[in-house]
Amino acid sequence: MTVLVNGNAIAKKILADTKAEVSALKKNGITPTLGVILVGNHAPSRIYVRKKRAAAKKVGINFILESLKRTITTNELIKAVETMQRVHNLSGLIIQLPLPLHIADAPVLSAINPALDVDCLTAVNLGKLVIGAHTILPPTANAIMSVLKELRVELVGKNVTIIGTGALVGKPLAIMMINEQATVTTCNCFTSALADKTKGADIIVSGVGRRNIIRGNMIKQGAIVIDAGVEFIDQVMYGDVNREEVEKKARSLTPTPGGIGPITVALLLQNTARCARNNASPSQGEVKNSQCFNQKITLPL
Repeated sequence: MTVLVNGNAIAKKILADTKAEVSALKKNGITPTLGVILVGNHAPSRIYVRKKRAAAKKVGINFILESLKRTITTNELIKAVETMQRVHNLSGLIIQLPLPLHIADAPVLSAINPALDVDCLTAVNLGKLVIGAHTILPPTANAIMSVLKELRVELVGKNVTIIGTGALVGKPLAIMMINEQATVTTCNCFTSALADKTKGADIIVSGVGRRNIIRGNMIKQGAIVIDAGVEFIDQVMYGDVNREEVEKKARSLTPTPGGIGPITVALLLQNTARCARNNASPSQGEVKNSQCFNQKITLPL
């Protein structure tokens, strides 16, 4: 029988720990503050921002939102990022993705101070993740790892197939899985015979944002399936996984909604609190990198 992972329950624990950490920081004169830049009126993005604001309020993190017109240029957005970092005493800053197609993501994300990059999208923080020198982890990828920890999954030697190689999910998750000694296959829009890549996987993670891309005939009996994709159709949220079919074969499955999403929000706020602490005391929480090539890295989940 398939175990449905309760993402809300996992998120609740993380939020409780973060609330306690925020309270302790405030007693020491540090007020964690999360800045969010939202471009345009993309409906799903507005929903995500509302959820982040509500969760921040619950744990006591200040929340500053700057909404910008969709027609803003790349250079204007970069200036807005720089201004927000200069004017506000931020602990963390995110740019809500996706951005309009005419905006170049890379230079905008590069404008974020790595010390405030709670989404871990800058080259600096991605590089730290690769070498094991990170102080925080990418929220969605970390949410997936948290689920596997909750399920008591030993990743060493597991065959993992990741569908989607974006900066928010696939790329950082592949690095984290490799660091845990898993055997990782990544798939993108040019991958042929996708089912051949998924049928042999012990763990399948999909972060595409395309309804029903994962069907029951694409997984083996007893696989763990993690749905990290979201697509809105007629204002209804769907994941990548055909739940009815996959439930007949999977050992465990994260539902959408109620799976990876709430954990991601909770971990974003945890990152904000940790950045507030680390920025107040830069040496605190740093991970020393003395691993040999094959040494397992323990992730701070």
